[in-house]
Amino acid sequence: MNETMQTALSHVAVPSVPPVDVIMPAEQTLPVVFASPHSGAEYPPEFVAQSRLQFPALRRSEDSFVDELFASAPAFGAPLVRATFPRAFVDPNREPFELDPAMFEDELPAFVNTGSPRVAAGLGTIAKVVANGEEIYARPLRFTEAKRRIDAYYRPYHDALRQVLTATRTRFGCCLLIDCHSMPSVGGPMERDAGRARVDFVLGDCHATSCDKTIIARAERVLRDLGFAVARNTPYSGGFVTQHYGRPGDGLHALQIEINRALYMDEATIMRAPGFTALAERLKPLVRVLGEVAAEFARA
Repeated sequence: MNETMQTALSHVAVPSVPPVDVIMPAEQTLPVVFASPHSGAEYPPEFVAQSRLQFPALRRSEDSFVDELFASAPAFGAPLVRATFPRAFVDPNREPFELDPAMFEDELPAFVNTGSPRVAAGLGTIAKVVANGEEIYARPLRFTEAKRRIDAYYRPYHDALRQVLTATRTRFGCCLLIDCHSMPSVGGPMERDAGRARVDFVLGDCHATSCDKTIIARAERVLRDLGFAVARNTPYSGGFVTQHYGRPGDGLHALQIEINRALYMDEATIMRAPGFTALAERLKPLVRVLGEVAAEFARA
């Protein structure tokens, strides 16, 4: 690596825009927080230059526009927390340091988790591949760069999310976190359902451990009443965010929602489909009911 390239890469992970956006309602009236960790699309130019992929291919891992689908949350009295950076750059739905040592030219510290299933799949905190399995980087990275990304992007996202969750639980006595995601309409090559068409929504409660059973049941009922096909915990049961923050015994519930991308976007061009606005409207009853069920827990 020449000196010019090394100097350029030393500035990677200095955010040009705030890494997290917290949209608060005029008055928070509900003990529910909506979060979108994977819809960010602010790509640092240095990261794009590092990648061996063309820019459209680099975007394959985005949960594109999911934050917009839940943009009604503040109008219902609930905060919306969204990452602005892309998950291909650094993934906030992982442990702070889930890293693949094969991606780095130097040795990783002992505290790094190098053996998780997510690392094995190439989808650690710093991803090796995008969603279709294509490798991102033309050259190995250094650990200092990974640490800069985690410090400058990952940690601010979780600091902001934790602050909103803590304030909500303190005010209402409990809190429900809705972790909002989208999924490819067909299982990818690295997934257990490879090549199979997926349902409209997958609800994940880490197999009945991250939230009270009433919450996932109400969410499923609303979605089915709206005409959607719904599954629980397959193929996604909940990632780091759901597992880490979901502590029902402490009054903090977490539910992951995965939306089939074919419902609202063109997956090839990463553009909103004609039905995008209609889907956002159809999701408003879900937002309202999740707020109501959270409020019931607060009154209990």
